Amino acid sequence: MVEASSTRSVNKSTYLFGALGGLLFGYDLGVVAGALLFLTPDLSASPFEQGLVVSTLLVGAMIGAISCGPLSDRVGRRIVVLLAAVLFAVGAVGAALSPNITVLLFFRFVMGLGVGTVSVLVPIYLSEIAPAENRGALSGLNQLMISTGILISYLVNLALAPYEAWRWMFGLALIPSLLLLVGTYFQPESPRWLVRKGREEEARAVLSSSRDEARLDAEIEDIKRVDRLERQQIGLRQLLRSPRLRRLLAVGIGLAVFQQIIGINTIVYYAPTILTSIGYGDYAAILVNAGLGALTVVITVVMILFVVDRMGRKRPLMFGALGMALSMAVLGIVFFSIGIEAGGAASWIAIACLAFFKISFSLSWGGIVWIMLGEIFPLRARGTAMGTATFSNWLGNFVVGLAFPVLLALGTGLVFFIFAAVGILASLFASFFVPETKGRSLEEIEDDLVLGKA
Repeated sequence: MVEASSTRSVNKSTYLFGALGGLLFGYDLGVVAGALLFLTPDLSASPFEQGLVVSTLLVGAMIGAISCGPLSDRVGRRIVVLLAAVLFAVGAVGAALSPNITVLLFFRFVMGLGVGTVSVLVPIYLSEIAPAENRGALSGLNQLMISTGILISYLVNLALAPYEAWRWMFGLALIPSLLLLVGTYFQPESPRWLVRKGREEEARAVLSSSRDEARLDAEIEDIKRVDRLERQQIGLRQLLRSPRLRRLLAVGIGLAVFQQIIGINTIVYYAPTILTSIGYGDYAAILVNAGLGALTVVITVVMILFVVDRMGRKRPLMFGALGMALSMAVLGIVFFSIGIEAGGAASWIAIACLAFFKISFSLSWGGIVWIMLGEIFPLRARGTAMGTATFSNWLGNFVVGLAFPVLLALGTGLVFFIFAAVGILASLFASFFVPETKGRSLEEIEDDLVLGKA
């Protein structure tokens, strides 16, 4: 019997609700920046507990990212995205009603399970339903929706800051969670998953509204061919036996880890905390943070339209890392200065550094890393390698989120100098180890990097 959900066709709302998972991802990552200012005194949170409020979501995200792939292979992409929406909703309500830090940490972990799930499945779902000519734009749409979600969380923080309503900051995530739940319920299943399960006629019904008959036949055959190749995926042990594949895995892990430890999460999670430490009031700090979020959205659009397919991958990574290193070095000098006052020259320099860091990151390591991770791994190792790199990315995120409040207590200026050094290392890594993949087909990249034909 054909399931109703699988026979629904692809339309514009399919892409909208698919990308809505990215918006939720961004909202839950960004909302903690403002909430920390008010839950810290309300729940008497220590610096270590502040780090836990951030990082327990990331622990949940690591688990969600690892477990959702095999689960979605068994029951379908759509069902697991629905489950993620439920986790988001439960986590949002639970965090809003938390009576103490322990309960809050549990529900942040539940929200993290949803974050990790959509971080993996939303790009997969969108790529599997989109026509080939729109696939790149839709990959950029997911990144743009994440940035938009972060911006919305900052605007919510700004609106609620005068009331110190950190519970509402968490709880309002319920609204997009319900939109994702209802919207996904009415969307079709992934045609690639349907073909893999032997339900070819249902896959044809899903694709028929956006493909003509000749193209539909060709795409179904291509899905079958790719499915046969993907069933030949090698495991991590086999991957590590090949020197060339080991090198590519090391490059992928390096890209994923540097993206997180270069300092972006100090801005996403702790920019208001940084600003209040140099004399800004809570509302002013959140206002500046909202401006930084808007800047990120604009620069992400610039990266998608004008950078990645014109300048390539390697040069933006090199120069972007140097820009971030410069920003962090100047921030370190500012925090070693004496007598910083809100509105003074030093505080304006601090804001400029935060903005320049955001620009540098959004033009380079923010989106290009994920593009490259989808390019450099050969098909037979792509699932294993991507899973390993994604786990490494969340692990780096977790370490920074947990450690930063404790490091701030030890000395703010020193912390930023450490991040500046990491930025220089990231630039050197990109210069010496990262290949350029601009303008080359996946087959050409695989021939050059794996078979050594270049």
